[in-house]
Amino acid sequence: MTYERHRREGSRKSLFLHRSKFINYVSQVSISEAGLLMPALAMLSFPKDQVVSTKTLYNYVDLVLMYIKSIYLPEKVKCNTKARRVRANKRILGRNIDERSPRIDNRKDFGHWECDLVLGHKTKDNVLLTPCERKTRRFFMIKIEDKTSTSIMKVFDKLHEFYGSKWNKIFKSITTDNGSEFADLSNLEQVSKTLVYYAHPYTFCNKGSVEGRIELIRRYIPKGDRMDKCSAEDIAKIEVWCNSLPRKILNYKTPKECFDVELDHIYRRR
Repeated sequence: MTYERHRREGSRKSLFLHRSKFINYVSQVSISEAGLLMPALAMLSFPKDQVVSTKTLYNYVDLVLMYIKSIYLPEKVKCNTKARRVRANKRILGRNIDERSPRIDNRKDFGHWECDLVLGHKTKDNVLLTPCERKTRRFFMIKIEDKTSTSIMKVFDKLHEFYGSKWNKIFKSITTDNGSEFADLSNLEQVSKTLVYYAHPYTFCNKGSVEGRIELIRRYIPKGDRMDKCSAEDIAKIEVWCNSLPRKILNYKTPKECFDVELDHIYRRR
């Protein structure tokens, strides 16, 4: 009797049948516009002993036990299992990302940014400059004429002028790639305290925040579409949508909310 009781209690219990009401509810209504499962929204309606974790829900998706298919979750199927390797940097434009402080990697401090371009058509076309703040995940979509270093520096000069004396607290560092369009970005170090770091070639994970935002933009502006056909209103709508998505890593707050809180702290300080 004791042996049988220990066997019953020691085996791993499947939660799929015991908590099927919660799982079915998530399957039917708890998918966000970003193509992610949002179980936290459903947890508000169920007792704690009737819910399962987000990881368990995704495991059930893989086992085809839910109404949801992986193809309906683009953020899930995009994972790349290829091994990454760091290639030697042939061009030295400024500080290497290896010189960056570990505190920036931890995303504990506000004011550290990543930057990249979103290209449109291969022929002469406008491009989007997309600076993204690492801690809050707030990013901007700024349309510029072309992908030259001159056009990019004009944008940062205007941002520098806009934020004025608060610039050094809002833009403490910028991490970007080794494209020639960012060759002059290190000039910011001469006129401010901003440090500019250049990522390893072909290593997208060095600036994963902005790369993730670009993937959201591509849902509305696919590769090959002309950027100059997008109006300022269209770009503003996409930016607002991306910055209004609740993020689990932000405790289900939006990037805009978190960014505004950080700005309030800066402007209240003397």
